[in-house]
Amino acid sequence: MSDLSNWQPCPLPEKITLQGSSVTVEPFDKMKHQNELWDALGGLSSNDLLKYFPNGPYQKAEELAEWLETMNQRSAYQTMIFVSNETSNIVGMASYMRIDPDNGVVEVGAVAHGAEMARGMMSTEAHYLMAKYVFDDLGYRRYEWKLNNENDKSHRAAIRYGFTFEGVFRQHIVAKGKNRDTAWYSMLGGEWPQIRQGFEKWLAPDNFDRNGLQKQRLEDMR
Repeated sequence: MSDLSNWQPCPLPEKITLQGSSVTVEPFDKMKHQNELWDALGGLSSNDLLKYFPNGPYQKAEELAEWLETMNQRSAYQTMIFVSNETSNIVGMASYMRIDPDNGVVEVGAVAHGAEMARGMMSTEAHYLMAKYVFDDLGYRRYEWKLNNENDKSHRAAIRYGFTFEGVFRQHIVAKGKNRDTAWYSMLGGEWPQIRQGFEKWLAPDNFDRNGLQKQRLEDMR
């Protein structure tokens, strides 16, 4: 988007449900999601999954849910819960955060995929749905993914989903008493049509065999 002569601020993300073929993405509700989210992320072992989060550790479901509730009440986050369409189980979460409608910028963060999302298409489809809403429905110009630079798994996910590496902010924050260098990735509105096409080709039923295994990689679809 190079011509900004008629630029208008973007709408804020709404608390809407995004429906996919394998997964549903719905707004966080503390009363509804608290205990099942904790279980989906592994209970006490969720602290291993949340190792690179700047907050925690947590000892019980209420603590994790209270943190999410506080961040959502401050409008710092809009947390989205991932629900399996096959089992109706909660399987993970991610949040829209650092929402900047004036400049058309939003970040996806606080990403946690439970064990049930480890295979199959749910994680990919969930992030496709979140990005599609930001670009196609709300008209944002920039979608960001930031991570602790030591988090190799998050680096791989960002690249796989189509984000572009922009660099590392050294000594960015102090997290859990340790230095955190933060890696920045982004996806731009002008890049989205090609990225969206790749997602949709990868998610098509004919890209999976009878055992649910992919025939082609997402990266190769772009």
